[in-house]
Amino acid sequence: MVYKLEEIEAVAQSVLDNAKSKVVCFYGPMGAGKTTLTKALVKELGGSDEVSSPTFGIVNEYHLKSGEVLAYHFDFYRLNDETEALDLGFEDYLSQGVWIFIEWPERIPSFLPDKATNVHIKILDEVMRQVVLS
Repeated sequence: MVYKLEEIEAVAQSVLDNAKSKVVCFYGPMGAGKTTLTKALVKELGGSDEVSSPTFGIVNEYHLKSGEVLAYHFDFYRLNDETEALDLGFEDYLSQGVWIFIEWPERIPSFLPDKATNVHIKILDEVMRQVVLS
């Protein structure tokens, strides 16, 4: 699926419609739009929080308007070793039954669930992106 930023809501809905589970892994280079797509997903799911990249905090928590936890958003770019994810309690997050959005999942390959939805984002030019789900 090729899209421009103004079509991001439709892309988010397509990801949700085709997700194999509530774990969504985003692959793509820096600046590809992983956080931008996560913002659209949280909005489509009815989230009430402002979405930002968890690069320095590693994980952000998002809520529904009712206050219930909607999703956890991880950015593993800064991990030096995948076992650091375990130190954060990553396995506990996975067991909560809420949406899990993971940027830079290639940093923790041993801990990714088999049924995760993989979203590959490719930069085509300054405004166009291509998304492939697997």
